[in-house]
Amino acid sequence: MGKVYLVGAGPGDPGLMTIKGHGLLACADVVIYDALVSPEILQMINPKAEKINAGKRMGRHSLLQEDTTQLLIQKAQIHHIVVRLKGGDPFIFGRGGEEMIELMAANIPVEIVPGITSGIAAPAYAYIPLTHRLYSSSVTFVTGHEAAGKYKPAVKWTALAQGSETIIIYMGIHNLPYIIEQLNLGGLSLQTPIALIRWGTTPQQEQLIGELGNILDKIAASNFSAPAIAIIGNVVHIHQLLSHKT
Repeated sequence: MGKVYLVGAGPGDPGLMTIKGHGLLACADVVIYDALVSPEILQMINPKAEKINAGKRMGRHSLLQEDTTQLLIQKAQIHHIVVRLKGGDPFIFGRGGEEMIELMAANIPVEIVPGITSGIAAPAYAYIPLTHRLYSSSVTFVTGHEAAGKYKPAVKWTALAQGSETIIIYMGIHNLPYIIEQLNLGGLSLQTPIALIRWGTTPQQEQLIGELGNILDKIAASNFSAPAIAIIGNVVHIHQLLSHKT
């Protein structure tokens, strides 16, 4: 019986991969990886290892989630080191918790190796601190794309509008019109700053800065598309203060 390691690959920059995660990739027998793992990190994998793409992107699934979990169980029964490599952190909107529960139910040993989530790293690379004494003392991480069959109803965006000074939205580009409408209904001004960041921490990183009231027009004009995260709140002003100096 082998062991499954749920490893966070970080946000994209290979320098942000943890030393422990790097070591596991170098000696893995099998690596089952997600779509958002960068090519540079995939190059760290043991050249003799079996590599399996289990990536999920909107409209294109290499493997269903249930198939991925069963594959992990099967591989752990015949290999010593099985790495489940996930973009960012396994436990931040990465379904790592679901996979861990299923693996442990099958009596497969599991170890978690955290990674740096894009919701922290991408804003940092764009000079946006998520907290700042003059701008924000609270941060909320939320998904903008909810799966069917959830344990409770949808995110209460109107409550979030007044519940947090900085809101980080994962996978929310496609639902942004609805999200902005709900935040505004909850009392958040359409003049509230918003930053959209895609391909965070990589050489291809792009950001689109605006306000809730004009960001949709800016998206349409620039053909900005997913995958990206959104940062909503006054901390976005700091990017505007610093960007001209970089």
